[in-house]
Amino acid sequence: MTKITMIGAGSTVFMKNLIGDALSKPALREAHIALMDIDAQRLAQSELVARKLVMSLGASASVTTHTNQREALERADFVIVAFQIGGFEPATRIDFDIPNRYGLRQTIADTLGIGGIMRGLRTVPHLWSIADDMAAVCPDALMLQYVNPMAINTWALTSRYPRLKQVGLCHSVQNTVEELALDLEMDEASLRYRVGGINHVAFLLELTDRDGNDLYPAMRAGYRAGKIPLESRWNPRCPNLVRYETFMHLGYFGTESSEHFAEYVPWFIKSHRPDLIERFRIPLDEYPTRCAEQVSAWERQYRDLQQAERIEHTVSNEYAATIMDSIVTGTPSVVYGNVANTGLIPQLPTGAAVEVPCLVDTNGLQPTVVDDIPPHLLAVMNTSVNVQQLTVEALLTENVEHIYHAAYMDPRTAAELDLSQIKSLVDDLLVAHGDWLPGWARRSRAA
Repeated sequence: MTKITMIGAGSTVFMKNLIGDALSKPALREAHIALMDIDAQRLAQSELVARKLVMSLGASASVTTHTNQREALERADFVIVAFQIGGFEPATRIDFDIPNRYGLRQTIADTLGIGGIMRGLRTVPHLWSIADDMAAVCPDALMLQYVNPMAINTWALTSRYPRLKQVGLCHSVQNTVEELALDLEMDEASLRYRVGGINHVAFLLELTDRDGNDLYPAMRAGYRAGKIPLESRWNPRCPNLVRYETFMHLGYFGTESSEHFAEYVPWFIKSHRPDLIERFRIPLDEYPTRCAEQVSAWERQYRDLQQAERIEHTVSNEYAATIMDSIVTGTPSVVYGNVANTGLIPQLPTGAAVEVPCLVDTNGLQPTVVDDIPPHLLAVMNTSVNVQQLTVEALLTENVEHIYHAAYMDPRTAAELDLSQIKSLVDDLLVAHGDWLPGWARRSRAA
Protein backbone atom coordinates (compact mmCIF):
# COMPACT_ATOMS: atom_id res chain seq x y z
CA MET A 1 0.00 0.00 0.00
CA THR A 2 1.29 3.46 -0.91
CA LYS A 3 1.63 5.85 2.00
CA ILE A 4 1.27 9.58 1.38
CA THR A 5 2.15 11.84 4.30
CA MET A 6 1.24 15.52 4.27
CA ILE A 7 3.14 17.81 6.62
CA GLY A 8 1.15 21.00 7.10
CA ALA A 9 -2.18 19.32 6.45
CA GLY A 10 -3.97 22.08 8.36
CA SER A 11 -3.90 23.98 5.07
CA THR A 12 -7.24 22.34 4.40
CA VAL A 13 -8.07 23.79 0.98
CA PHE A 14 -4.64 22.89 -0.39
CA MET A 15 -4.86 19.46 1.24
CA LYS A 16 -8.25 18.95 -0.40
CA ASN A 17 -6.82 19.74 -3.85
CA LEU A 18 -3.72 17.55 -3.56
CA ILE A 19 -5.34 14.58 -1.82
CA GLY A 20 -8.39 14.80 -4.08
CA ASP A 21 -6.05 14.70 -7.10
CA ALA A 22 -4.28 11.64 -5.67
CA LEU A 23 -7.51 9.78 -4.95
CA SER A 24 -8.60 10.44 -8.54
CA LYS A 25 -5.71 8.22 -9.71
CA PRO A 26 -6.70 4.50 -9.73
CA ALA A 27 -3.24 3.46 -8.51
CA LEU A 28 -3.53 5.71 -5.43
CA ARG A 29 -7.15 5.09 -4.43
CA GLU A 30 -6.14 2.59 -1.74
CA ALA A 31 -3.35 4.73 -0.30
CA HIS A 32 -2.79 5.42 3.38
CA ILE A 33 -3.17 9.19 3.79
CA ALA A 34 -1.34 10.45 6.89
CA LEU A 35 -2.20 14.04 7.75
CA MET A 36 0.10 15.93 10.13
CA ASP A 37 -0.18 19.43 11.60
CA ILE A 38 0.67 21.14 14.88
CA ASP A 39 -2.75 22.84 14.98
CA ALA A 40 -5.14 20.20 16.32
CA GLN A 41 -8.26 22.15 15.33
CA ARG A 42 -7.19 22.66 11.72
CA LEU A 43 -6.03 19.05 11.58
CA ALA A 44 -9.49 17.86 12.67
CA GLN A 45 -11.05 20.01 9.95
CA SER A 46 -8.74 18.50 7.35
CA GLU A 47 -9.52 14.99 8.56
CA LEU A 48 -13.25 15.58 8.08
CA VAL A 49 -12.68 16.88 4.55
CA ALA A 50 -10.28 14.05 3.65
CA ARG A 51 -12.69 11.37 4.84
CA LYS A 52 -15.54 12.92 2.88
CA LEU A 53 -13.29 13.05 -0.18
CA VAL A 54 -12.53 9.33 0.16
CA MET A 55 -16.24 8.56 0.38
CA SER A 56 -17.25 10.95 -2.39
CA LEU A 57 -14.67 9.62 -4.83
CA GLY A 58 -15.49 6.00 -4.05
CA ALA A 59 -11.93 5.33 -2.93
CA SER A 60 -10.81 2.87 -0.28
CA ALA A 61 -7.99 4.95 1.15
CA SER A 62 -7.40 5.10 4.88
CA VAL A 63 -6.87 8.39 6.70
CA THR A 64 -4.88 8.90 9.90
CA THR A 65 -4.02 12.13 11.69
CA HIS A 66 -0.89 13.01 13.62
CA THR A 67 0.56 15.89 15.59
CA ASN A 68 3.91 14.10 15.85
CA GLN A 69 5.96 14.61 12.70
CA ARG A 70 8.18 11.51 12.87
CA GLU A 71 5.20 9.29 13.60
CA ALA A 72 3.40 10.63 10.52
CA LEU A 73 6.47 10.03 8.35
CA GLU A 74 6.98 6.41 9.42
CA ARG A 75 7.37 4.24 6.26
CA ALA A 76 6.02 6.98 3.96
CA ASP A 77 6.51 6.66 0.20
CA PHE A 78 5.70 10.29 -0.57
CA VAL A 79 5.93 13.32 1.70
CA ILE A 80 3.98 16.42 0.69
CA VAL A 81 5.19 19.50 2.53
CA ALA A 82 3.04 22.65 2.74
CA PHE A 83 3.43 24.90 5.77
CA GLN A 84 4.16 28.50 6.70
CA ILE A 85 6.35 29.11 9.73
CA GLY A 86 5.00 32.09 11.66
CA GLY A 87 1.78 32.18 9.66
CA PHE A 88 0.07 35.22 8.23
CA GLU A 89 -0.05 36.63 11.76
CA PRO A 90 2.48 37.68 12.85
CA ALA A 91 5.24 36.73 10.39
CA THR A 92 3.80 37.83 7.07
CA ARG A 93 2.51 41.06 8.60
CA ILE A 94 5.99 41.81 9.91
CA ASP A 95 7.52 41.18 6.48
CA PHE A 96 5.25 43.86 5.03
CA ASP A 97 4.80 46.36 7.84
CA ILE A 98 8.45 47.01 8.68
CA PRO A 99 9.65 47.45 5.06
CA ASN A 100 6.65 49.72 4.46
CA ARG A 101 8.00 52.07 7.16
CA TYR A 102 11.16 52.42 5.09
CA GLY A 103 9.22 53.11 1.91
CA LEU A 104 9.98 49.64 0.54
CA ARG A 105 6.71 48.38 -0.92
CA GLN A 106 6.08 44.73 -1.83
CA THR A 107 3.33 42.71 -3.45
CA ILE A 108 3.76 39.07 -2.28
CA ALA A 109 7.08 38.99 -0.36
CA ASP A 110 7.30 35.22 0.00
CA THR A 111 9.90 34.15 -2.54
CA LEU A 112 12.54 36.78 -3.20
CA GLY A 113 13.27 40.25 -1.88
CA ILE A 114 13.51 41.12 1.78
CA GLY A 115 10.34 39.14 2.54
CA GLY A 116 11.74 36.06 0.83
CA ILE A 117 14.99 36.30 2.80
CA MET A 118 13.15 36.44 6.11
CA ARG A 119 10.76 33.65 5.20
CA GLY A 120 13.73 31.51 4.17
CA LEU A 121 15.38 32.04 7.56
CA ARG A 122 12.17 30.94 9.31
CA THR A 123 11.42 28.02 7.00
CA VAL A 124 14.63 26.16 6.18
CA PRO A 125 15.39 24.94 9.73
CA HIS A 126 12.05 23.16 9.86
CA LEU A 127 12.55 21.66 6.40
CA TRP A 128 15.85 20.33 7.69
CA SER A 129 14.02 18.76 10.64
CA ILE A 130 11.70 16.97 8.21
CA ALA A 131 14.70 15.77 6.21
CA ASP A 132 16.25 14.47 9.46
CA ASP A 133 13.10 12.52 10.29
CA MET A 134 12.80 11.19 6.74
CA ALA A 135 16.38 9.92 6.87
CA ALA A 136 15.48 8.00 10.03
CA VAL A 137 12.06 6.53 9.19
CA CYS A 138 11.47 6.78 5.40
CA PRO A 139 14.86 7.27 3.69
CA ASP A 140 13.59 6.26 0.24
CA ALA A 141 10.56 8.56 0.27
CA LEU A 142 10.24 11.44 -2.18
CA MET A 143 9.60 14.89 -0.70
CA LEU A 144 7.15 16.93 -2.78
CA GLN A 145 7.94 20.38 -1.48
CA TYR A 146 5.37 23.16 -1.94
CA VAL A 147 6.83 25.68 0.51
CA ASN A 148 8.09 29.17 -0.31
CA PRO A 149 10.69 30.56 -0.74
CA MET A 150 11.01 27.63 -3.14
CA ALA A 151 14.49 28.29 -4.54
CA ILE A 152 16.09 29.09 -1.16
CA ASN A 153 14.43 26.04 0.39
CA THR A 154 15.52 23.68 -2.39
CA TRP A 155 19.09 24.96 -2.41
CA ALA A 156 19.38 24.66 1.37
CA LEU A 157 17.79 21.19 1.47
CA THR A 158 19.99 19.70 -1.24
CA SER A 159 23.12 21.34 0.19
CA ARG A 160 22.72 19.77 3.62
CA TYR A 161 20.93 16.56 2.55
CA PRO A 162 22.33 15.60 -0.86
CA ARG A 163 20.85 12.08 -0.61
CA LEU A 164 17.33 13.34 0.05
CA LYS A 165 14.92 12.64 -2.79
CA GLN A 166 13.08 15.91 -3.23
CA VAL A 167 11.51 18.16 -5.79
CA GLY A 168 10.18 21.67 -5.32
CA LEU A 169 6.82 22.14 -7.00
CA CYS A 170 5.11 25.30 -8.19
CA HIS A 171 2.17 26.00 -10.48
CA SER A 172 3.62 29.01 -12.28
CA VAL A 173 4.46 27.18 -15.53
CA GLN A 174 1.08 25.50 -15.95
CA ASN A 175 -0.83 28.62 -14.84
CA THR A 176 1.06 30.71 -17.38
CA VAL A 177 0.29 28.30 -20.21
CA GLU A 178 -3.41 28.35 -19.27
CA GLU A 179 -3.47 32.15 -19.35
CA LEU A 180 -1.60 32.40 -22.64
CA ALA A 181 -4.07 30.00 -24.23
CA LEU A 182 -6.84 32.40 -23.20
CA ASP A 183 -4.90 35.44 -24.46
CA LEU A 184 -4.29 33.74 -27.83
CA GLU A 185 -7.82 32.28 -27.98
CA MET A 186 -6.37 28.82 -28.48
CA ASP A 187 -6.95 25.40 -26.99
CA GLU A 188 -4.38 24.90 -24.26
CA ALA A 189 -3.77 21.34 -25.48
CA SER A 190 -2.54 22.74 -28.80
CA LEU A 191 0.32 24.72 -27.21
CA ARG A 192 3.87 23.38 -27.18
CA TYR A 193 6.42 24.97 -24.87
CA ARG A 194 9.81 24.61 -23.22
CA VAL A 195 10.80 26.46 -20.05
CA GLY A 196 14.01 26.95 -18.12
CA GLY A 197 15.34 29.12 -15.31
CA ILE A 198 14.86 29.43 -11.58
CA ASN A 199 11.62 29.32 -9.67
CA HIS A 200 9.53 32.44 -10.40
CA VAL A 201 12.22 33.74 -12.79
CA ALA A 202 11.94 31.20 -15.58
CA PHE A 203 11.07 31.92 -19.20
CA LEU A 204 9.27 30.26 -22.08
CA LEU A 205 12.23 29.60 -24.37
CA GLU A 206 9.86 28.18 -26.98
CA LEU A 207 6.11 28.64 -27.45
CA THR A 208 4.51 27.20 -30.57
CA ASP A 209 1.31 25.62 -31.80
CA ARG A 210 1.19 21.89 -32.55
CA ASP A 211 2.48 22.55 -36.09
CA GLY A 212 5.58 24.29 -34.77
CA ASN A 213 4.51 27.86 -35.58
CA ASP A 214 6.05 30.46 -33.24
CA LEU A 215 3.32 32.17 -31.19
CA TYR A 216 5.42 35.06 -29.91
CA PRO A 217 4.63 37.33 -32.93
CA ALA A 218 0.88 37.03 -32.24
CA MET A 219 1.47 37.92 -28.58
CA ARG A 220 3.49 41.01 -29.51
CA ALA A 221 0.87 42.13 -32.01
CA GLY A 222 -1.94 41.61 -29.51
CA TYR A 223 -0.15 43.61 -26.82
CA ARG A 224 0.66 46.50 -29.16
CA ALA A 225 -2.97 46.59 -30.29
CA GLY A 226 -4.24 46.63 -26.70
CA LYS A 227 -6.13 43.36 -27.16
CA ILE A 228 -4.05 41.45 -24.64
CA PRO A 229 -3.31 40.86 -21.84
CA LEU A 230 -6.77 39.91 -20.75
CA GLU A 231 -7.79 40.04 -17.11
CA SER A 232 -5.83 37.41 -15.24
CA ARG A 233 -7.93 34.35 -14.38
CA TRP A 234 -5.77 33.85 -11.28
CA ASN A 235 -5.93 37.40 -9.92
CA PRO A 236 -8.42 39.88 -11.41
CA ARG A 237 -6.70 42.70 -9.48
CA CYS A 238 -3.53 42.26 -11.53
CA PRO A 239 -3.63 41.66 -15.30
CA ASN A 240 -0.37 40.51 -16.88
CA LEU A 241 0.81 43.97 -17.89
CA VAL A 242 4.18 43.67 -16.12
CA ARG A 243 4.95 40.38 -17.83
CA TYR A 244 3.93 41.58 -21.27
CA GLU A 245 5.95 44.78 -20.92
CA THR A 246 8.98 42.75 -19.85
CA PHE A 247 8.35 40.37 -22.76
CA MET A 248 8.38 43.26 -25.23
CA HIS A 249 11.81 44.36 -23.98
CA LEU A 250 13.47 41.00 -23.26
CA GLY A 251 11.88 38.94 -26.04
CA TYR A 252 10.77 36.03 -23.84
CA PHE A 253 7.70 35.58 -21.63
CA GLY A 254 8.20 34.90 -17.93
CA THR A 255 6.39 32.15 -16.09
CA GLU A 256 5.53 34.03 -12.92
CA SER A 257 2.58 36.36 -12.38
CA SER A 258 2.92 40.09 -12.78
CA GLU A 259 2.31 40.80 -9.09
CA HIS A 260 5.20 38.47 -8.21
CA PHE A 261 7.59 39.51 -10.97
CA ALA A 262 7.16 43.23 -10.32
CA GLU A 263 8.98 42.89 -6.98
CA TYR A 264 11.87 40.82 -8.34
CA VAL A 265 13.21 43.54 -10.65
CA PRO A 266 13.88 47.27 -10.20
CA TRP A 267 11.80 48.49 -13.15
CA PHE A 268 8.21 48.75 -11.94
CA ILE A 269 7.80 49.61 -8.24
CA LYS A 270 9.43 52.95 -7.49
CA SER A 271 8.39 55.29 -4.70
CA HIS A 272 9.05 58.34 -6.91
CA ARG A 273 7.05 56.91 -9.84
CA PRO A 274 3.47 56.27 -8.70
CA ASP A 275 2.46 56.48 -12.36
CA LEU A 276 4.10 53.08 -12.94
CA ILE A 277 2.00 51.48 -10.21
CA GLU A 278 -1.14 52.82 -11.84
CA ARG A 279 -0.14 52.08 -15.43
CA PHE A 280 0.81 48.47 -14.78
CA ARG A 281 -1.89 47.94 -12.13
CA ILE A 282 0.55 46.58 -9.58
CA PRO A 283 -1.30 45.46 -6.42
CA LEU A 284 0.93 46.60 -3.57
CA ASP A 285 0.40 44.68 -0.31
CA GLU A 286 -1.41 42.04 -2.35
CA TYR A 287 -0.48 39.07 -0.17
CA PRO A 288 -1.83 40.49 3.11
CA THR A 289 -5.01 41.45 1.25
CA ARG A 290 -5.31 37.95 -0.15
CA CYS A 291 -4.62 36.30 3.22
CA ALA A 292 -7.22 38.45 4.97
CA GLU A 293 -9.80 37.51 2.34
CA GLN A 294 -9.01 33.82 2.71
CA VAL A 295 -9.20 33.94 6.51
CA SER A 296 -12.52 35.77 6.28
CA ALA A 297 -13.94 33.24 3.81
CA TRP A 298 -12.67 30.11 5.55
CA GLU A 299 -15.35 29.85 8.25
CA ARG A 300 -18.11 29.86 5.64
CA GLN A 301 -16.20 27.44 3.41
CA TYR A 302 -15.68 24.99 6.24
CA ARG A 303 -19.31 25.20 7.32
CA ASP A 304 -20.34 24.30 3.77
CA LEU A 305 -17.89 21.39 3.72
CA GLN A 306 -19.20 20.14 7.09
CA GLN A 307 -22.79 20.20 5.91
CA ALA A 308 -22.17 18.70 2.47
CA GLU A 309 -22.96 15.02 2.12
CA ARG A 310 -20.47 14.75 -0.71
CA ILE A 311 -17.47 16.83 -1.75
CA GLU A 312 -17.10 17.35 -5.46
CA HIS A 313 -13.54 17.40 -6.73
CA THR A 314 -12.19 18.86 -9.94
CA VAL A 315 -8.65 17.71 -10.66
CA SER A 316 -6.23 20.63 -10.26
CA ASN A 317 -3.17 21.46 -12.33
CA GLU A 318 -0.77 20.69 -9.47
CA TYR A 319 1.94 18.15 -10.26
CA ALA A 320 1.98 16.07 -7.06
CA ALA A 321 -0.55 13.39 -8.04
CA THR A 322 0.92 13.07 -11.52
CA ILE A 323 4.39 12.47 -10.05
CA MET A 324 3.17 9.91 -7.53
CA ASP A 325 1.13 8.07 -10.15
CA SER A 326 4.04 7.93 -12.61
CA ILE A 327 6.39 6.53 -9.96
CA VAL A 328 3.88 3.93 -8.76
CA THR A 329 2.63 2.81 -12.20
CA GLY A 330 5.58 3.59 -14.47
CA THR A 331 3.37 5.68 -16.74
CA PRO A 332 5.75 8.41 -17.92
CA SER A 333 4.96 12.08 -17.47
CA VAL A 334 6.78 15.39 -17.77
CA VAL A 335 6.59 18.05 -15.07
CA TYR A 336 8.54 21.19 -14.23
CA GLY A 337 10.45 20.69 -11.01
CA ASN A 338 12.88 22.64 -8.85
CA VAL A 339 16.01 20.59 -8.30
CA ALA A 340 19.71 21.06 -7.56
CA ASN A 341 21.74 22.36 -10.49
CA THR A 342 24.10 19.54 -11.40
CA GLY A 343 24.99 21.02 -14.77
CA LEU A 344 21.32 21.22 -15.80
CA ILE A 345 21.70 24.94 -16.51
CA PRO A 346 25.49 25.12 -16.83
CA GLN A 347 25.59 28.93 -16.80
CA LEU A 348 24.15 29.08 -13.27
CA PRO A 349 26.04 28.10 -10.08
CA THR A 350 26.39 24.43 -9.22
CA GLY A 351 23.95 23.53 -6.48
CA ALA A 352 21.58 26.40 -7.16
CA ALA A 353 17.91 25.50 -7.40
CA VAL A 354 16.85 25.42 -11.05
CA GLU A 355 13.44 24.84 -12.63
CA VAL A 356 13.63 22.50 -15.60
CA PRO A 357 11.56 19.82 -17.35
CA CYS A 358 11.67 16.47 -15.55
CA LEU A 359 10.71 13.06 -16.90
CA VAL A 360 8.96 10.97 -14.23
CA ASP A 361 8.56 7.18 -14.19
CA THR A 362 9.42 4.29 -11.88
CA ASN A 363 12.99 5.59 -11.79
CA GLY A 364 11.78 8.77 -10.14
CA LEU A 365 12.42 12.29 -11.39
CA GLN A 366 14.95 12.69 -14.17
CA PRO A 367 15.68 16.36 -14.85
CA THR A 368 16.75 17.46 -18.32
CA VAL A 369 19.49 19.87 -19.38
CA VAL A 370 18.52 23.37 -20.54
CA ASP A 371 21.74 24.90 -21.84
CA ASP A 372 20.48 27.47 -24.34
CA ILE A 373 19.11 30.24 -22.12
CA PRO A 374 20.04 33.62 -23.64
CA PRO A 375 22.62 35.61 -21.64
CA HIS A 376 20.34 38.55 -20.84
CA LEU A 377 17.81 36.20 -19.23
CA LEU A 378 20.59 34.57 -17.23
CA ALA A 379 21.55 38.07 -16.06
CA VAL A 380 18.04 38.63 -14.74
CA MET A 381 18.11 35.26 -12.98
CA ASN A 382 21.49 35.91 -11.43
CA THR A 383 20.25 39.01 -9.60
CA SER A 384 17.95 36.64 -7.70
CA VAL A 385 20.47 33.79 -7.48
CA ASN A 386 22.89 36.13 -5.70
CA VAL A 387 20.32 36.77 -2.96
CA GLN A 388 19.38 33.09 -2.70
CA GLN A 389 23.02 32.01 -2.46
CA LEU A 390 23.83 34.46 0.32
CA THR A 391 20.70 33.50 2.28
CA VAL A 392 21.56 29.81 1.98
CA GLU A 393 25.15 30.57 3.00
CA ALA A 394 23.87 32.38 6.09
CA LEU A 395 21.79 29.32 7.01
CA LEU A 396 24.56 26.79 6.38
CA THR A 397 27.30 28.73 8.19
CA GLU A 398 25.08 30.48 10.77
CA ASN A 399 26.77 33.72 9.79
CA VAL A 400 24.33 36.56 10.40
CA GLU A 401 26.39 38.96 8.27
CA HIS A 402 25.30 37.10 5.15
CA ILE A 403 21.70 38.04 5.89
CA TYR A 404 22.70 41.67 5.47
CA HIS A 405 24.74 40.83 2.38
CA ALA A 406 21.73 39.11 0.83
CA ALA A 407 19.54 42.15 1.46
CA TYR A 408 22.18 44.52 0.04
CA MET A 409 22.15 42.54 -3.23
CA ASP A 410 18.40 42.33 -3.67
CA PRO A 411 17.53 44.40 -6.77
CA ARG A 412 14.25 45.86 -5.46
CA THR A 413 15.61 46.68 -2.01
CA ALA A 414 18.77 48.24 -3.43
CA ALA A 415 16.78 50.31 -5.92
CA GLU A 416 14.85 51.95 -3.07
CA LEU A 417 17.19 52.09 -0.05
CA ASP A 418 20.83 52.90 0.64
CA LEU A 419 23.19 50.58 2.51
CA SER A 420 22.59 52.12 5.95
CA GLN A 421 18.84 51.97 5.49
CA ILE A 422 19.02 48.33 4.42
CA LYS A 423 21.10 47.44 7.48
CA SER A 424 18.62 49.19 9.75
CA LEU A 425 15.72 47.45 8.03
CA VAL A 426 17.31 44.03 8.53
CA ASP A 427 18.05 44.87 12.18
CA ASP A 428 14.39 45.73 12.74
CA LEU A 429 13.18 42.56 11.01
CA LEU A 430 15.49 40.28 12.99
CA VAL A 431 14.29 41.84 16.25
CA ALA A 432 10.61 41.66 15.27
CA HIS A 433 10.72 38.02 14.19
CA GLY A 434 12.30 36.95 17.47
CA ASP A 435 11.76 33.28 18.26
CA TRP A 436 10.48 32.48 14.78
CA LEU A 437 14.12 32.67 13.67
CA PRO A 438 16.90 30.16 14.41
CA GLY A 439 18.82 31.08 17.55
CA TRP A 440 21.94 32.32 15.78
CA ALA A 441 19.92 34.90 13.81
CA ARG A 442 17.90 36.37 16.67
CA ARG A 443 18.61 39.91 17.74
CA SER A 444 17.44 41.98 20.69
CA ARG A 445 16.70 45.69 20.47
CA ALA A 446 19.77 46.40 22.62
CA ALA A 447 22.03 44.61 20.10
